[in-house]
Amino acid sequence: MVPKILVFAGSIRSGAYSGKVADNAQKELAEQGAEVTRISLADYTLPLMDEDLEDEKGIPENAFGLARLIAAHDAVVICTPEYNGSIPPLVKNTIDWVSRVKKDRGKPLHPFPEKLVAICSSSDGHFAGIRSANHLRAVLSHIGMEVISPQVSVPHGGEAFEEDGTFREERLRKGMTRLCRTLIEHATLLARRSEA
Repeated sequence: MVPKILVFAGSIRSGAYSGKVADNAQKELAEQGAEVTRISLADYTLPLMDEDLEDEKGIPENAFGLARLIAAHDAVVICTPEYNGSIPPLVKNTIDWVSRVKKDRGKPLHPFPEKLVAICSSSDGHFAGIRSANHLRAVLSHIGMEVISPQVSVPHGGEAFEEDGTFREERLRKGMTRLCRTLIEHATLLARRSEA
């Protein structure tokens, strides 16, 4: 069984560190044999979460699109930056809207519960986005996702990458290898259990 894994960054800024981390995750997952889908949240724009807006216009189609994508994959990798010591609004808003999806065309659709997820973080400072990653881990656990333990946190993002986009530090390369291996192993195991 080849696990299908969805990867996205929590920033749509050109040259974002989280985007470069997502590039490394995508490459490593593919090298380890996973089927990888890489998306940009820029292609799934959403208004600010507002229940009055939801009552008036319904859940946006882009939230349904993301919910279908997540449901169609065995696992997800989220690469988040850190804004003011926490999760970027783009990431939280995306999670909040997708969590509202319960049905799709009359059929039950629950994209988050029991879905495997791995977290990567990055920042320009020494703390490597760890506070954002911790907050994200709490949110993902709250909505029922299975967050794996290995995590890659990249400090000093402006100096962390070679010209080809790969990590400069061996410890980061090894960390990404471990994270991807663990995610693939868990996804494969869960798929076998569901087939049994």
